[in-house]
Amino acid sequence: MRLPALLLALFAAGCSGAPAQLAHPAAQDGIMLKGSGEFTTSGPDAITYDRKLVPVGAQANLTAESTAGRTLTSLVVEGFRPERTYGAHLHTKPCGPKGEDAGPHYQHVPGQVSAASEVWLDFTTDASGAGHSTARNDWVLDSARLPRSLIVHAKPTTTSGPDIGAAGDRAACLTLK
Repeated sequence: MRLPALLLALFAAGCSGAPAQLAHPAAQDGIMLKGSGEFTTSGPDAITYDRKLVPVGAQANLTAESTAGRTLTSLVVEGFRPERTYGAHLHTKPCGPKGEDAGPHYQHVPGQVSAASEVWLDFTTDASGAGHSTARNDWVLDSARLPRSLIVHAKPTTTSGPDIGAAGDRAACLTLK
């Protein structure tokens, strides 16, 4: 199983601030989607919209491995506000000057708002502002319609009711290339 190696690689990377990147291994190997960066106010790959929630210099590292009928997405952050819960979702467009530029949530089944169709990566930071999250979905990413960013939201994701999927204002964005 590749999960321990993937998580070890994420923690070993230490959110190095390397530019976001996207790799497409051979079809039999699936799709590997990556993004990492240090948040600034000007982006373009890692941009903070709310410096109180995601300070300049905070870092994030995202890896999504999509193969064998499943997608495993892991997020590691550091330098965020301590002991706070954030919502985090994959979105359809790259980051831009405004949070809305990243478009809506990426949905495996368009129009279906749920943890089964979307990638929800809510996390709670520790006393030092570090946190992590993993989402497991029973589907593979479509190479013709990939998510292009991760949005960190101001609030945890609403998991039921009329506001399902809502997570407050867009605090930061990490572009996936």
